[in-house]
Amino acid sequence: MTLRKPSMSFWQIINMNVGFFGIQYSFSLQQNAVNPIYKFLGAENGDLPILQIAGPITGLLIQPIIGALSDKTWHPRWGRRKPYFLIGALLSSICLFFFPFSKTLWMAVGLLWILDAANNTAMEPYRAFVADKLSPVQQPTGFLAQSFFTGFGQTLAALSLFLFQLVPFFNKTSANNIPYWVFASFFFGAFCSITSVLWSNSTTPEIPPTPEELAELRNRKLTILTPFKEIFHAIREMPSNMWRLFIVYLFQWFALKCYWDYKDLTIAKSIFKTTDSSATNELYKQAVGWGGLISGWTNIITFISAFGLVWFARKKGPKIVHSICLLMAAIALFIFPHIENKYLVFIPLIGFGIAWASMMGVPYLMIVNDIPKARYGVYMGIINMMIVIPMLIYSLTFGHIFNSFLGMEPVNAIYFGATFLLIASGLTLFIKAPTVLADDVVLPMGGGH
Repeated sequence: MTLRKPSMSFWQIINMNVGFFGIQYSFSLQQNAVNPIYKFLGAENGDLPILQIAGPITGLLIQPIIGALSDKTWHPRWGRRKPYFLIGALLSSICLFFFPFSKTLWMAVGLLWILDAANNTAMEPYRAFVADKLSPVQQPTGFLAQSFFTGFGQTLAALSLFLFQLVPFFNKTSANNIPYWVFASFFFGAFCSITSVLWSNSTTPEIPPTPEELAELRNRKLTILTPFKEIFHAIREMPSNMWRLFIVYLFQWFALKCYWDYKDLTIAKSIFKTTDSSATNELYKQAVGWGGLISGWTNIITFISAFGLVWFARKKGPKIVHSICLLMAAIALFIFPHIENKYLVFIPLIGFGIAWASMMGVPYLMIVNDIPKARYGVYMGIINMMIVIPMLIYSLTFGHIFNSFLGMEPVNAIYFGATFLLIASGLTLFIKAPTVLADDVVLPMGGGH
C-alpha cells in the first residue's frame, strides 16, 4: 500500500530545496576556483587534467553507491535521504574552509578528493528527496525550485571570484601565494553549504515508509555488497536508449572539461595578453576573476533559458533541441578565443549558457520513460556514472594530448572541446526519443557531476 503524499505549500517546497543552494555553491567553486589555486601553487598547464581526477573517480564511485544505499535506508529519527546530504554538507564545509590554506599542491589535491566525495554524497540523495516528498502534481514546482537554487548557488559562487576582488583588502596575498579574495569565496561557501542544508533538514520532515515498505527494508539487510549488486543489476538491465545517451556523453562531458580547465588561461592570453599564470602576475589574477564573471553570466543565461527549452522540447522533441544546443555551444567555443575585448566575450557565450541549460535537463527527457520508477535512485546514480566516465578518460589522457599534440596552447584545448561538442551534437540525433512531450513534463534540473 502506498500512502497519498500530503500537499505542500509553496514556501514548504522552497524550504525543502534551500539546501541545494549550498551544495551547488560548493560545486561551482570546485569548477571555477580549484584550477587557479593549483596554478597559484605552481602547477603546470599540462598537469591540470590529472590533478582534477578526484572529481570523476569519486563521482563514479560515490553517487551510485549512495543512491542505492539511500533507496534502502530508513531511521525513525534521521530519515532516509537527509542523513546522507547532512554528512556530505558538513564534510564539504570543512574542506571549503581549509582549502585556501593549502601550502602545497598535494595538500590542495588531497582536499579536493575529500571535497568532491562530500559533494557527491550530498547530491544524489537530494535529487531523490523531491520525488519522495512531492506528489506528481507538485513535482514540477519542486524541480523548478531546485533549478532556481542550482542557478543561484552556481552563479553566486562564480561571481564571488570577481566581486571579492573589488574589495581592496582582499587583493592582498597570503604567505602561500593565494589571494585573500579566494579565501573569502571559500569561507562564504563553507558557511552556505552547512547552513542551507541545516535549514532544509530542520524545516522538512521525510515521509516515513508504510508498514509494508518498512517490513521489506528490514527483510533486505544492507551489506557492503548491496549497492554494488543493485548497480550491477541495473546496468545489466539498462535500456538501450541510455546506452545511446552514454555515447553522446562521452564526447559532451570530455568537451566540457576542456573548457573548464583551460577557460581562464585562454582569457588570460586573448583578453589580458599574458601567458604568465604565476601567483605574482596581477593580470592572471584579473583573468581568473573575469573567468568567474563569465561563468556567472552563463549560469544566468542557463536559468533564463531553461523554461524556454521546456517549451521547445515539447514542440520539437528533446533530441532535436539538445542537438541544436550542443551545436550552439560548439560555435561559442570556436569564437570566444578570438575575442580580445573583455566585454564582447559575453556575447558568444550566450550560446554556451543555453547549451548548459539543455545539458542539465533535456537528456533526462530523452530517457525518462525508459527508467523504472522503483529504481530511480540507482539509475540517477548510473546517469552520473555516464557523466564522470568521460571526465575520468579526460583526466587520464588529456595531459598527454595537450603536451604532445596541441602545442601546450590553452586555446587549442578550447578548439578540441568545440570539435567534440560538434560530434556529440550529431550523435544525439541517433537517440530514440519522443518527438513531442506531454504538457506536464518538466526539466529535472540539477548541477554538478
